[in-house]
Amino acid sequence: MARVLTPRAEDFPRWYQDLIAKAKLADNGPVRGTMVIRPAGYAIWERMQAEMDARIKAAGAENAYFPLFIPESYLKREAEHVEGFSPELAVVTHGGGKQLAEPVVVRPTSETVIGEFMAKWIDSYRDLPLLLNQWANVVRWELRPRIFLRTSEFLWQEGHTAHATRSDAQAYARKILHEAYEDLMVNVLAIPVVVGLKTTRERFAGATATFTCEGMMGDGKALQLGTSHELGQNFAKAFDISYSSAEGGREHAWTTSWGTSTRMLGGLIMAHGDDNGLRVPPRLAPVQAYVMVVKAGEGVGEAAAKLLDALRDAGVRVALDDRTDTPFGRRAVDAELRGYPVRVEVGPRDLAAGNAVVVRRTDGSKSPTPVADVVGAVLAALEADQRVLHDQALAHRQSRTVEVATLAEAIEAAATGWALVPWSAVGVAGEAEANGQGVTVRCLLRADGSVPDSEDEPDLVAILARAY
Repeated sequence: MARVLTPRAEDFPRWYQDLIAKAKLADNGPVRGTMVIRPAGYAIWERMQAEMDARIKAAGAENAYFPLFIPESYLKREAEHVEGFSPELAVVTHGGGKQLAEPVVVRPTSETVIGEFMAKWIDSYRDLPLLLNQWANVVRWELRPRIFLRTSEFLWQEGHTAHATRSDAQAYARKILHEAYEDLMVNVLAIPVVVGLKTTRERFAGATATFTCEGMMGDGKALQLGTSHELGQNFAKAFDISYSSAEGGREHAWTTSWGTSTRMLGGLIMAHGDDNGLRVPPRLAPVQAYVMVVKAGEGVGEAAAKLLDALRDAGVRVALDDRTDTPFGRRAVDAELRGYPVRVEVGPRDLAAGNAVVVRRTDGSKSPTPVADVVGAVLAALEADQRVLHDQALAHRQSRTVEVATLAEAIEAAATGWALVPWSAVGVAGEAEANGQGVTVRCLLRADGSVPDSEDEPDLVAILARAY
């Protein structure tokens, strides 16, 4: 297995590209910066989508869909927003063989077009809160593309809400942050994210506050896995999203937006993958148990089919590999690359002894198990290995995180991991200096680890790191 992938310790970026190719997760698209998500990768995205969608709906938001094309004038109404996205915009100037009267932008995000329709749909305080989400693609012209992490087109969900009061909008932005994003990342993706406040320099264009979920990858770098934004009344005033209050006056709404994307797939690979391939957390895995026929004959196929049914009846997501015309070793390597949490290997020799072999992806352990006990063994392994992956990722983050006192120490520590440093020792000037050396302030935390409301709060802690 060692030479199927470039070892992570030897060349982490090459290992990442190797894994995506060899596990058949995705491929580069025909236009630079685009990607083709292959069935194995898309199956994982579908599971992420389903888990996230359920959490978003539990928070009260409803799914809708808005156009891919946005009039350029819409973006110009919120000056900070268009300025923030300007280098990334893809603009269409011709359609149907003719020059367009007004150029249209291929959506980089949908605050502006959704703001236009919120203004149309909201009239009274009784129409609030308006809680919307859409699953869509967006385009941000990427100069340094990397599959899943930074591509010119990617898939995501983007939520957009309007509220009658600032406090209600603030509470909802945090509700999504913790109950949808953090919960999914920690309890399903098994990535122990740090949740914090972005600095003014790092926050979303047009927002008044941006909250983030940051994960540490296998090489010690940070990855922003999801963000939730308080937009204040910036977009409401630009698009006249207003309502009649209970007292009869006319008030501007308070809005939020929030999003996660296929970047989570890149994070999953880099947080849990090893030199043998992907390791998919059991709660997320499209295939939790992979039943493999080692060699045909002697009742092996029949026994494998029965185990498949028994596992499915127990609620396990399961698949069968009975391709005995392909060498078993090659199939086992492919299963390791794909990261199936558990393999159940059924061969003539073990079956003659009344056993099948249960193989756990987390540690590679192989346990001959009586056929009657296989379902119980698989269920126990799935439950345990969900915790194992989280705990290993947490231990890795802790081992690569240091507390320092100065900006210089933080920049030095960011070469191998994360640095915790007093925000007062960094400040706006220090943040610019760190950026000049490829280091960013990932987020700000209170001393107790909770999420601050403002970067002006006293005694805040900054996390500095190199990032994807």
